[in-house]
Amino acid sequence: QVRLVESGGGLVQAGGSLRLSCTASGRTYAMGWFHQAPGKNREFVAAIGDSGVRPLYADDVVGRFTISRGNAKNTVYLQLDNLKSEDTGVYYCAAGEVVITAPSYDYWGQGTQVTVSS
Repeated sequence: QVRLVESGGGLVQAGGSLRLSCTASGRTYAMGWFHQAPGKNREFVAAIGDSGVRPLYADDVVGRFTISRGNAKNTVYLQLDNLKSEDTGVYYCAAGEVVITAPSYDYWGQGTQVTVSS
């Protein structure tokens, strides 16, 4: 069983920044981040392949969020800059064989809370 461990959430003022991290046990996977706002469905934020090239982003985070791989290729970061109140919610890390934007990855983390105050 693949285990994903997330960290880095917290409370930040609008316009601020946070960095989320996710480490997968075992080998390198394609990995993605999803956001679930209160009362809403889980939505795609960003994803990156096992090679780390050509990441994908949701339109509303382009230019504000950056996904990257660490030196340990089974760790992925999500840098959140210029945060807005609508970015509030739980951020989930996911892993699988290929990069997809649907919430259909094979493995999921427990989620980390991000709260943006206005």
